[in-house]
Amino acid sequence: MADETENKGVEAAPAAAAEGQPTEGRGPRGPRGGRGGRGGGGDRDRGGRGRRDDRRGGSQEEQGEELIEKLVHINRVSKTVKGGKRFGFAALVVVGDGKGRAGFGHGKAREVPEAISKATAAAKKAMVRVPLKEGRTLHHDGNGHFGAGKVTLRSAPAGTGIIAGGPMRAVFESLGVADVVTKSVGTSNPYNMIRATFEALGEQTSPKSVAQRRGKKIADLLRRGGASEAVAQADAEAVVE
Repeated sequence: MADETENKGVEAAPAAAAEGQPTEGRGPRGPRGGRGGRGGGGDRDRGGRGRRDDRRGGSQEEQGEELIEKLVHINRVSKTVKGGKRFGFAALVVVGDGKGRAGFGHGKAREVPEAISKATAAAKKAMVRVPLKEGRTLHHDGNGHFGAGKVTLRSAPAGTGIIAGGPMRAVFESLGVADVVTKSVGTSNPYNMIRATFEALGEQTSPKSVAQRRGKKIADLLRRGGASEAVAQADAEAVVE
């Protein structure tokens, strides 16, 4: 009888395993199997996060390809503390898309690359749109003033190029302006020059916006400047923004 009982127990164990029922020998493996299941879900989650990170990286690379970044100035700054002096760096960066949008920003950090990255991020957030004539020059002259800096901007015919120095040249190159004549008077401080330049650019208006504001046609506004009706009509059709 004892032999028959043992044989029945041996036969019951494989049968239970085949039916998927837990056995005494597999009891401790159950929790580990459960953890393995959670681990598998974690792998899927990690995979999902990886895909999202890849999408973000792709968008950042596309923005980096579209935008033009110009490093205008780097200044070493220091802070006096109890133990001595702590040195850092301040960066001034101009960013533009080359199609009429530009902005500037500055950042401070203990290392130069970090300061540049902070300034670039600030410049991207502060980008403004400037209307351009034929996509290459300004619609009209303008003046800007900030602190001790005074700048004058003038539109120019095709082939003139960018006649500007230092910080102002970086602004127009990132903005997408191909022909412009500028003059800076008062100070050579790049911060004041950049701010004065953007103040002058902020006053730029296009014939299209003026016509919409006044409820008139673009050709009517251009014809008042002394141009014939045919020339005014052609210029009006050429105005994009």
